[in-house]
Amino acid sequence: MTCRLAFYAILLGALTTNFPRAAAATDETPTQTIVDRSHALIRRFAETAPPSRLKLLKAQLNDLEKELTAVDKQSLSDGKLKLLHQQARKLKREIVLANPLLDFDKLLFIKRHDPTGPYHMCDQYYGCNAVPGGGLFVLENAFGDEPKLVNLLEDAVVENGRLKGRRLDSGSFLSPELSFDGKTILFAYSEAKAKQTYQWAPEFCYHIFKVNVDRTGLTQLTDGPHDDFDPCFLPDGRIAFISLRRGGYLRCGRHCPVYTLHSMEPDGSDIVCISFHETHEWHPSVNNDGMLVYTRWDYVDRDTNIAHHIWLSYPDGRDPRSYHGNYPENRSSRPWMEMSIRAIPNSHKYVATAAAHHGHAFGSLVLIDQRLEDDGAMSQLTRLTPDCRFPESEGGKGGVRTAQQYGTAWPLSEEDFLCVYDPNSKNRGIYWVDAYGNKELIYRDPKISCLSPIPLRPRPMPPVIPDATTQTAAVKETAGKQPATISVMNVYDSDFEWPADTKIDSLRIIQVFPKTTAPPNQPRIGVANQTNARAVLGTVPVEADGSAHFEAPVGKAIYFQALDEQGLAIQSMRSATYVHPGEQLNCQGCHERKRHTSPPLDTPLALKRRPSKIKPDVDGSSPFSYVRLVQPALDRNCVECHVKEKALDLTGVLDGNGFTRSYNKLAGKYGFFFNVGNGSINDGVHGGARSIAGKFGARAAPLMKYLDKSHHGVQLSDEDFHRIALWLDCNSEFFGAYENTAAQARGEIVRPSLD
Repeated sequence: MTCRLAFYAILLGALTTNFPRAAAATDETPTQTIVDRSHALIRRFAETAPPSRLKLLKAQLNDLEKELTAVDKQSLSDGKLKLLHQQARKLKREIVLANPLLDFDKLLFIKRHDPTGPYHMCDQYYGCNAVPGGGLFVLENAFGDEPKLVNLLEDAVVENGRLKGRRLDSGSFLSPELSFDGKTILFAYSEAKAKQTYQWAPEFCYHIFKVNVDRTGLTQLTDGPHDDFDPCFLPDGRIAFISLRRGGYLRCGRHCPVYTLHSMEPDGSDIVCISFHETHEWHPSVNNDGMLVYTRWDYVDRDTNIAHHIWLSYPDGRDPRSYHGNYPENRSSRPWMEMSIRAIPNSHKYVATAAAHHGHAFGSLVLIDQRLEDDGAMSQLTRLTPDCRFPESEGGKGGVRTAQQYGTAWPLSEEDFLCVYDPNSKNRGIYWVDAYGNKELIYRDPKISCLSPIPLRPRPMPPVIPDATTQTAAVKETAGKQPATISVMNVYDSDFEWPADTKIDSLRIIQVFPKTTAPPNQPRIGVANQTNARAVLGTVPVEADGSAHFEAPVGKAIYFQALDEQGLAIQSMRSATYVHPGEQLNCQGCHERKRHTSPPLDTPLALKRRPSKIKPDVDGSSPFSYVRLVQPALDRNCVECHVKEKALDLTGVLDGNGFTRSYNKLAGKYGFFFNVGNGSINDGVHGGARSIAGKFGARAAPLMKYLDKSHHGVQLSDEDFHRIALWLDCNSEFFGAYENTAAQARGEIVRPSLD
């Protein structure tokens, strides 16, 4: 009864508040707008809704409209207009509930308070910031006259693990997930016992639990001093989820451990990392083709804030790809984040929340159509809720909180969605919304927000895609050990123009390391802001037809540079990929044309031979070390003359900032680097979203004109020229690891503790 009374009190408020006074007869009144929208809904539902019910509702709507327009509105009292408005609003609700897509009667969702801590997309999912309160609920008879709220965990007791024998009645809940057969629920739960931010212990973190819909079998699947959340049932029976277990910290921000994709067996065993990306990921789900869909934050050598969009991979994590949003035209051309991405039934499109970087996973709702060409702006997006602007990208930071209105959309079709909503971005209730501006309240608790509405019913299971890696325990039992390989069909098959007469001789493979120290720029890796520590793993040959085929290191975030015969980079990725044990990763080209590729007429030359081994580069390149890589070349060719002539100090003497004098003199003015930071996309030659072929690295560095005979007869050896060019191609960095920088500055080899 409490649920029913609260529900109808809120509905009555929605019908009676903010009612306008009578308008002139020639003006369209808000009531008439409701009537017009109701007619449109009847027309939209006509083909699939029960005819008898719609016929009756249409007749009632016609009668109301006649009464509304029969007399001069100025002659009606405010009371009469108010009554007609209430009748129109109630009738529209009945029409909405006649929607044939609302053909279920139970709705699964959670209640939770917004977390504390910094208002940021990373911090919202740390259990140490969780606020106690809420739970896992089902709204029965959800669209009927007497909805009933059921607390699924009210009498449930944990059957195993550290919390065995306890009820989950005093913590915080997150990210419910329903099995395809509609019988099992996954969710994340934190005891929420932390007294301050940035604490990681079992009683502070989110852990994943499982419970049956009939309220039996409450079991804990994960535990430990790391947050596990966003569980997702995979068609093959495993569970994907997001976890801190990969390790590493965010390069910007505060004390922010990184969480990425993992998977496990249904009982919580055999946890494996399936994403080796070095920055955060969120919200995995499965699309209609059985592929894993999630949000990745991508900012290798580029702007920190504006590329957190949809990525796809196979369910085992292999072959991560971005078909939308990863290279924005500018900071305001599209949403900075797309969260809670879900595939729409019987469609190739997705629904997502356009959210803010400095905010939580709420904002405006959009449709994503990856089959359209990506113009770096809005070509693949359709706004579903234009009443709410895109937080941050369409307004300053001060306006982010007011634009956190919609979230966690569950698609019923390309036109109909369940979601949470609050116009004041505070106490979100569950709503049905459509693509035409209609919305209808389903349930709201006046004391706490709702989140993640899911129809409690079976749904079609996408196809099972066979595992093509050798990382899970089940596969290891039957598969032999196989090397991971990467194959490029034709490096020239690209979505950009190569410089005239380009000939690619080899690919350089560079690894970016996860940050192992928490504060940003501590240490500062080089002149560039918030940049990655990295290592040059080496090179592999490219054949005459542009093909390459090579063994690749497993479990490492890597990117590629296309090199000419001199070993100078012509093009470079500003993202990262990785391979899993036994994976055979294939690429069409360098920045391949995603919608216009065609198979080669003949087997590429590189695939007619065994995969190449990566050929290591010179000392000082892996791990990267300016002191070992560049300073010896300066000592051999430059220092003596510069000291004699009292020119630029190119000695290896350490300066007060931890770098050497030569680095401080060369890197900023004569080197080349991409800046990383909030707004660096607009930073001229040091910004942008993508590298311009032939116009970055050594080819664009001012230092290059001083490396030949024209500069006082300088005559570098091939190796010394290569050392300096390699440094310039690799963002002109100084350190190659985040730890023990004093030893690195002395020229000692320091290998990263996490790679």
